Amino acid sequence: FPRTTLPPPDTSYHTHIPTPRPRRTKKYTTRRTHVHSNTKNNTLSPVIMSRWFRSEPMEYISLLINNDAAHDCLVAIGELSAIQFTDLNPDLTPFQRRYVSYVKRCGALERKLRFFSRECHELGLTLPAITTTTSSSTPGDASAGEGVAKERLLDYLESEIDGRDVRLRELKGYNEKLTADYERQMELRDVLVTARRFYRIDAPRLSISELTTREEESEERRGTGLAAPLLRGDDEDDYGDIDIRFSIIAGMVASEEVPRFERMIFRVTRGNCFLRFADRDQRPNTTDTDPLPASLSSSSTKQSVFIIFYKSPTIGSKLKKICDAFSARRYLLPDMNDDAAVERTITEISHDTTLAREVLVHNGNARYEVCRYLATGRIADWTTLLLREKTVYHTLNMFKSDVSGILRGEGWVTSASLMEVRRAVKNAHVNRGVERSGFVEIVAQPWPTPPTYFRLNKFTAGYQEFVNTYGIPRYGEANPALFTAGTFPFLFGVMYGDIGHGLFLFCAGLFLLINEKANDAAKLSEMADGLHNGRYMLAMMGFFAVYAGFVYNDMFSLGLNLFGTRWEFEGQEYGEVEEMTEATPIYEYGSDESVYPFGLDPSWHVAVNELLFFNSFKMKISVVFGIIQMFMGTCLKGLNDIYFGEKLNFFFEFIPMMAFAISLFVYMVFLIFYKWSVDWNSRMLSATCLDPDGDGWGSADYKEGDWTVCDQSGDGTCTPWGYSCTGYDDTATKCPLNFGGSGDGCQPPNLITTLINIALQPGNVDEPLYEGQAELQNLLLTVAFLSVPVLLLAKPYFASQQGGSDGHHGDDDDDEHGEEHGFGEILIHQAIETIEFVLGMISNTASYLRLWALSLAHSELATVFWEKAMLTTINMGWFSTFIGYGVFAGTTFGVLLMMDVLECFLHALRLQWVEFQNKFFKADGIRFAPYSFKNVITDHSHK
Repeated sequence: FPRTTLPPPDTSYHTHIPTPRPRRTKKYTTRRTHVHSNTKNNTLSPVIMSRWFRSEPMEYISLLINNDAAHDCLVAIGELSAIQFTDLNPDLTPFQRRYVSYVKRCGALERKLRFFSRECHELGLTLPAITTTTSSSTPGDASAGEGVAKERLLDYLESEIDGRDVRLRELKGYNEKLTADYERQMELRDVLVTARRFYRIDAPRLSISELTTREEESEERRGTGLAAPLLRGDDEDDYGDIDIRFSIIAGMVASEEVPRFERMIFRVTRGNCFLRFADRDQRPNTTDTDPLPASLSSSSTKQSVFIIFYKSPTIGSKLKKICDAFSARRYLLPDMNDDAAVERTITEISHDTTLAREVLVHNGNARYEVCRYLATGRIADWTTLLLREKTVYHTLNMFKSDVSGILRGEGWVTSASLMEVRRAVKNAHVNRGVERSGFVEIVAQPWPTPPTYFRLNKFTAGYQEFVNTYGIPRYGEANPALFTAGTFPFLFGVMYGDIGHGLFLFCAGLFLLINEKANDAAKLSEMADGLHNGRYMLAMMGFFAVYAGFVYNDMFSLGLNLFGTRWEFEGQEYGEVEEMTEATPIYEYGSDESVYPFGLDPSWHVAVNELLFFNSFKMKISVVFGIIQMFMGTCLKGLNDIYFGEKLNFFFEFIPMMAFAISLFVYMVFLIFYKWSVDWNSRMLSATCLDPDGDGWGSADYKEGDWTVCDQSGDGTCTPWGYSCTGYDDTATKCPLNFGGSGDGCQPPNLITTLINIALQPGNVDEPLYEGQAELQNLLLTVAFLSVPVLLLAKPYFASQQGGSDGHHGDDDDDEHGEEHGFGEILIHQAIETIEFVLGMISNTASYLRLWALSLAHSELATVFWEKAMLTTINMGWFSTFIGYGVFAGTTFGVLLMMDVLECFLHALRLQWVEFQNKFFKADGIRFAPYSFKNVITDHSHK
């Protein structure tokens, strides 16, 4: 259809966001409650979600263990992953600790295992993944409960690793030495062959050149009258005893250094030498099936053979220095005039290289067998055992020896694991045969600051890490991750809403979920690992993008007529719709049939006022979603105050904040929904003058009452409720509602103007929605103004009267240590909180308009790509259509499926972190870092 005009529809929108019930505890106290373990079931049951709302309760314990059973106790506790130990020796350096010698031994063994791994990778052997359990039982595994002494496992590992380390290092040393000798012999052979070829070609030419030069010099002497030699032997010819033999320097130099090498020789010798080069093959006489190339570990730099002819001994010394400066290897050659000696030397070298080759093959096979034995699970098993041992001794260094033979440790343990820890300590002492068992007792307060711990699964772990990137929740604080799991992908979908683009994103998330096990076992890059960790988040983002796309009825910028449009245009059945034709509803306005079943009617996508309607719709829902989320964040602050028993914060911070938010911002949401729910056709018709004898009289659109004919004393027209129009009446006079203002309730108001006038023109409502609106808005404005001084002054006053701040959860770290502050200091702090909240509510509400802006940008970009790339080429022929589709697919993928996804992600992240979390989230907690073999081994495997 051509672009036409649609009147605004009558729609209603309902949003329900549940709020979990908080638990009541006192400040930093824990309750002895039984927490059900859910390590096997990863479903999001109500029990799991409620435990995700608050961190796990903690107990601070003191652990007394016998020195003889200390190793076994720590091994058993490490399997539980339940205790975060406190360092009781902070004044001691690492080298002054009790078990530093054991840690050093473990470090030495770790270096040897890394050497084993490098050797296996060099030979192309694949190492199995390191797991928390060993693949084969070893007699020294103290964790198996065999009751061995704590030194035995480390001694066993040293005996096993040291022997193979010595053997492998010997084989590697022999391999390097033999390889170097083999390479030198091969280089000498290549130099000999190349030098012999050079000598045969260039030496005679140099001799002739030298003789010619001497003859010319003699002729010059005769011409100038120079005397000839006085003495001449009988067997001498005319040239005297001329020595025409040249000295030779030959060797190997890196090919990349040849130009500099040649230039340096020319400058130093001033051209008084003859230099030749030839490229050398790096791997002569080797085949693909020969194991020798794998054992040759020399440099892969391309080499060139050089030979230098010179005569002066002085030049020779300079040439040797130049060769040394360029790391060129020189070789001593036999007399090149003696072909038999040269051939004999080449034969000897070939025989030596053959023997060296056989020795290298045997050495390589022996080295390969050792590494193959290590690669079949030995390195992984030893690494697992060694990491466990090193962790045990690192942890034992945190213990303090107050009494001879007894070690004392302290730390945090989850309340649910306390009984398991006691049982593990008791069993370790019994297995060791120690008479006095260990003790695990709860330490009385005051405690250090408890750490924060949540029991997570595959789904919740990604969202928790998403929140932890901003800050760790305080102990017992409401966890934003619970709400982030729903609100973050939903807000992303509101901005990215498109059925087609969302399906691509959803399928990408499903692909990662299908390959979850394979990616867990693989070693991924940093970007791939991030996508793998956010696989559930990515799938939910795609799902909500598809959902929002159905709400917008938008698929690649095209509307889908899934349920049949509720509008029709004149002439549309013939395809002859004129421009600016106004559509009419197919069903009666306001009936159930007149409402599109889900989402927006597709006719809006072909209307001229499409952009105007979508802007109004998306802007309003952006404000509604934003205020609901911010109000929910403020409610969570109140739940935190109740949970921590902070009466001052609850009565003089939370209640004024709620009063301010409800008076202005929640009231804004109420006005939006109220305006959506009003039948403006009926209201506006009630203030319209009609001829009682005309066609419009008695229309079903009027629902405010019965049609009443007036006395027609004016201009002969009447309003539906019986008022006689004069032709000079304003809307307020003709409207029967008497709500006040110029519209009197019969004219739809501009909500922005209404909201601005609440503060700028109190008591003046030009276009009211309901009766008594001006009085109610004055009351709300009064409540909002009064809440600000209460928020600013009440808490500082009562806190100073009590001699300090009662708001432990919401104050600075100094307040956590019980320090008292004066009224002025508390007032300054509270003034900052008040300004941040009041101005933040206004700025944060405006910030949520990014939902509207990015959704509009996404749909408009999709429309531009479709119209410019596809519609302009679809009628130009198949080739143009093919090119146009390529441009459309490329721009869609690069801009909308890549850049826009990242843009919407970052904006949704900002809304989650700033607009929502700053209402209640302190983000200064301490992450629970338990003593755990599983965590240590997992971290090591990801390096």
